[in-house]
Amino acid sequence: MNILLLGGGGREHALAWKMAASPLTDRLYCAPGNAGIAREAECVDLDIADHAAVIGFCRDQRIDFVVVGPEGPLCAGIVDDMESAGIKAFGPSHAAARLEGSKGFTKDLCRANGIPTADYQRFRTADQAKAYVRTRGTPIVVKADGLAAGKGVVVARTLAEADDAIDMILGGDLGEAGTELVVEEFLDGEEASFFALCDGETALPLASAQDHKRAFDGDTGPNTGGMGAYSPAPVVDPALSARVIAEIVRPTLSAMKALGTPYKGVLYAGLMITAGGPKLIEYNVRFGDPECQVLMPRLLSDLLPALLASRDGVLKSVDLRWRSDAALGVVMAAKGYPGSYAKGSVIEGLDPAAAVEGVEIFHAGTREDGGRILANGGRVLNVIALGANVTQARDRAYQAVSRINWPGGFCRHDIGWRAVEREKIK
Repeated sequence: MNILLLGGGGREHALAWKMAASPLTDRLYCAPGNAGIAREAECVDLDIADHAAVIGFCRDQRIDFVVVGPEGPLCAGIVDDMESAGIKAFGPSHAAARLEGSKGFTKDLCRANGIPTADYQRFRTADQAKAYVRTRGTPIVVKADGLAAGKGVVVARTLAEADDAIDMILGGDLGEAGTELVVEEFLDGEEASFFALCDGETALPLASAQDHKRAFDGDTGPNTGGMGAYSPAPVVDPALSARVIAEIVRPTLSAMKALGTPYKGVLYAGLMITAGGPKLIEYNVRFGDPECQVLMPRLLSDLLPALLASRDGVLKSVDLRWRSDAALGVVMAAKGYPGSYAKGSVIEGLDPAAAVEGVEIFHAGTREDGGRILANGGRVLNVIALGANVTQARDRAYQAVSRINWPGGFCRHDIGWRAVEREKIK
């Protein structure tokens, strides 16, 4: 098969690495790709927001299957356009992608179908939102309704913080993403990421994972797109996984089918594991980043048949096998991220780092220039390691990190701390 992968981050490098190893793959292209992906696929300079250009490329190169990585093209309806042009594509339709594209839509769907989630209200005016916050008190969570590149969620500890978040979102800082917002109760518990492949009716659970959103050690600093992850997440045991499928994922698939917008693709449920059980924080309609980077090395099965089965509606016939090993990934980011940061700094030592046992390095924001690898984004590298448990995977990952010479970057040094503490108790 000729395959086109859309995207250029760490998630896409992990997917390219996995799909390149499939016996089904004849030629693998990626648009736009990055310096790491270029080792697995032929990177092409395509504007993935230009659906007509993508369709033209697919026709010229006789692409059999398109795999969409990021949420932007999915919410813009690229799968609909591919399928209308007769090109098979993996991912939800524009209508189904509302599960990520509109937090208000998802919250309303949860309320109508008894899916456990935080209590909430939706607002378009700041005065009404602020009045509601005062009836609920703090801490409280303020979310932009639309896609905001990770900048649309604020956990407000004080009324002043909540007011500032409301003004920021509705004041135009986030563009169309901030025309409406959701204010929801703060949930106590432990977060976890739960993934399932879906074909409109069937949900096939993938391995669990847990990520770290805060920029700095000790879960301090601003929220980011994710500074590291590990899999499996000890908090998601088989009993909890069964509850998530029964109480959250299957009711969602049934509700979407009833609306006439069946959900196909990977469904990423961001969960809070509370004293009363799992509750949905939010849905994403694509593989998580950096969670995908720790899932792919643990997947023993060929990924491509599962993606095709999701698109074709035959997931019931698919069974995936996973390594018993744990995987842990450390994100190396440009200094200043998630705020302003410089591009173009040189990264050295990647080959010695990759030589550590069990280590794979996935590029996120890199480009090649005359044989040198340069930083070209906020989150730049994902250093992934397998191990017999999370502790061993962590030790290998940080051994690899220590071999990378990049003065312009930084990372957290406590990725996986919850799981490591649990392993100490055992």
